[in-house]
Amino acid sequence: MNRVNRFHSAEQHGSSVCGVEAMTLLSNHQFPRHSHDQFGIGVMAFGAQRSWSSIGHVEASAGDVIMVNPGEMHDGYTQHGEKRGWRMLYLSPALFANAIEDEFSRTVDIVLPVVRDPVLVNHFSGLFSCVTDRNSDPIEREGRLVQILTYIARQHAMDEQRPRVFTPPCVAKAMERIDSAPQIPVSLAELAALSGISRFQLLRGFARETGATPHAYLVQRRIRLVRQLLTAGQTLSEAALQAGFADQSHMTRAFVRQFGISPGRYREAIA
Repeated sequence: MNRVNRFHSAEQHGSSVCGVEAMTLLSNHQFPRHSHDQFGIGVMAFGAQRSWSSIGHVEASAGDVIMVNPGEMHDGYTQHGEKRGWRMLYLSPALFANAIEDEFSRTVDIVLPVVRDPVLVNHFSGLFSCVTDRNSDPIEREGRLVQILTYIARQHAMDEQRPRVFTPPCVAKAMERIDSAPQIPVSLAELAALSGISRFQLLRGFARETGATPHAYLVQRRIRLVRQLLTAGQTLSEAALQAGFADQSHMTRAFVRQFGISPGRYREAIA
């Protein structure tokens, strides 16, 4: 059996808009299940990707728009280790809400994970160019941002009446403990005791509700904390320590595995 050669190239672009991050990726890397604090929108340039989403498995190919909601679990992988290329914009939920507040009285945060929409592709290309050009005119950036997010809210929001997923209290307590202090070590036995169930019941329930094990969920929350610390100006070693990682190399491996870019390059891009 032929071994697939791993290829991964990711560029974190400088951004001219506060609350927006831009990335370009070329990779056959398999991303594990994870989530983001931001709303993500991107366009597949070539190749194809299969991913798990809140509505099941979906596939995206060249020309498709991919989107993900804040906190939504997802992964991403290719067939047979083939490369795919795509560009992404990650926007803070507050920025999204502010951009559409004149047109919508509610928060629109539920979108389809994959759509084929040439109009949306054009909107994305224009916004991506503006965001990655520090000399672009502020009024153009604002206009393109409002335009694309309003378009998404109107054309690609899922049924707003869909019932919210109810998280069982036992799992909710474990999630709350991890969310509140991801930097503090916690054992499976502690989480199970807090939830009032066995360790096996917690593992099964947690995976069913979140799509990840408690350990994977904990690592994700620590990586999110690292991003916040780096944005606040902390060094890599300081961020690793304050986020609860054993050392900087452990943090770096987890960061790359989840976001496809090293924390050092991420820090340089947002500086």
